[in-house]
Amino acid sequence: MKKVAIFPGSFDPFTKGHEDVVLRSLHLFDEVIIGIGHNSQKKRYFDVDLMMEKINEAFKNESRVSVIVYDELTAKLASKYKANFMVRGLRNTTDFEYENSIAQINKYLNTELETVFLITSPQLAPISSSIIREVHKYGGDVTPFLPYEL
Repeated sequence: MKKVAIFPGSFDPFTKGHEDVVLRSLHLFDEVIIGIGHNSQKKRYFDVDLMMEKINEAFKNESRVSVIVYDELTAKLASKYKANFMVRGLRNTTDFEYENSIAQINKYLNTELETVFLITSPQLAPISSSIIREVHKYGGDVTPFLPYEL
């Protein structure tokens, strides 16, 4: 049976930390679907179509990675794409507390969905999308933190 994982997030922007999670996930799964979701609690900084284009560009040589945009419950999305795994990256214990709660609800909504947590590679742990947005907003160079050119 094909092992399909979904990697959901707002990816505003998609960082080298996110890229690292996807690349490491490819050692565990046959296919990884990057799902750019709409978070009702966040206003996007980078246009979703631009982010989809940039993520596709970053993985143009990896046929086992695809990118989609969605606006529904992640647990339902996983069912739709026959993904029995959800991948999440953890930078610290704060991330774990938040992600653990989400994983429990997703398991309730979709009993077939297993969440797999990958610890962020140490050199990438300080990178967060919110910090990158601030640096970009005020004219700083974010190139070292992104797997593509803006």
